Amino acid sequence: MNSIFAFVVSLGLLIFFHELGHFLLARLFGVGVEKFSLGFGPRVAGFERGGTDYRLSAIPLGGYVKMVGEIPGEELSEKERPCSFTHKPVWQRMLIVAAGPFFNLLLAVLLFWGLFWSMGEFILEPVVGEVSTDAPAAAAGVMPNDRITAVNGEPVESWSQMARLIAQSGDRPIDVTVDRSGEQLVFGITPKTMQDQNIFGEPVERYIIGVTSRGDTQNRPVGPVKAFLYGISQTGRIIQLTALSVVKMIQGAVSKDNIGGPIRITQMAGEQAKAGMASLINFIAFLSINLAILNILPIPVLDGGHLLFFTIEAIMGRPVNRRFREMMQQAGVLLLTMLMIWVFYNDIANLFSGAG
Repeated sequence: MNSIFAFVVSLGLLIFFHELGHFLLARLFGVGVEKFSLGFGPRVAGFERGGTDYRLSAIPLGGYVKMVGEIPGEELSEKERPCSFTHKPVWQRMLIVAAGPFFNLLLAVLLFWGLFWSMGEFILEPVVGEVSTDAPAAAAGVMPNDRITAVNGEPVESWSQMARLIAQSGDRPIDVTVDRSGEQLVFGITPKTMQDQNIFGEPVERYIIGVTSRGDTQNRPVGPVKAFLYGISQTGRIIQLTALSVVKMIQGAVSKDNIGGPIRITQMAGEQAKAGMASLINFIAFLSINLAILNILPIPVLDGGHLLFFTIEAIMGRPVNRRFREMMQQAGVLLLTMLMIWVFYNDIANLFSGAG
């Protein structure tokens, strides 16, 4: 029950922000909004205000904003034409459509901002725990409990920063400064190459000096401005990683069996909820970014497909042929249906394999 509740809350928040983006930009440009729905299917509850029906619908797996004149060619009265979506300039229609994915990214930034501001940042300190006996660091004289304070003269405040500086140096000699019981020592070390795998299972080369962390951590408070910048940075990193994952999946470098659907997301939402509110918020932010990227893909019936048609219209100076657009949208529906069947199959297969 906790998993289902966490799933409904997570999905509801993502859908609300997505549709809110479409709604606010539509209102900004004077487009009439007939319905703002969380969910599909029959109306369960809601209210009407300002000519808009705000509703909760029976099937909580999506949502929509129904705008006046959003279907090209539909009959409109003279009164409706000024607030018709189709009759607005193409650049306004593009912004209205793009606002949905953008608001999902904005939600991720705000969630990360709140986490950093309220919890600060956790730093793994650059204190050496173990030194491999056959490693460059051991040969140079680095010892356990040494605190690494600089690499090539650049101050080091965290273990990740130290590792990044070593990786950037490649196999060139570097100067590593350590603090040993208050004494500053400098060691000349040439990193060695190690064969490893990245998160996609692809072979990569890493440059290491052969030390592991002692595990010391500290929590640093973060102010609201810095926390907001951290939120933007974290969102950017996840966008990059998610987009790369999609490319790798298309290339076949990542198994398509990794694609998960509602069942898997429900399980994960429940696990994150049990781990604590911070974990659940992180998970919702991650899902929001994934939803934005999915919607921006140039597949008809998704926001990205509409943006593609509008881009062609802007270039050609006229709307895309109605028959062609309808055919492409049917193909998009077929593609999404096949994807849904695939993710449900993966969910069920993973569910039974986990049970076995």
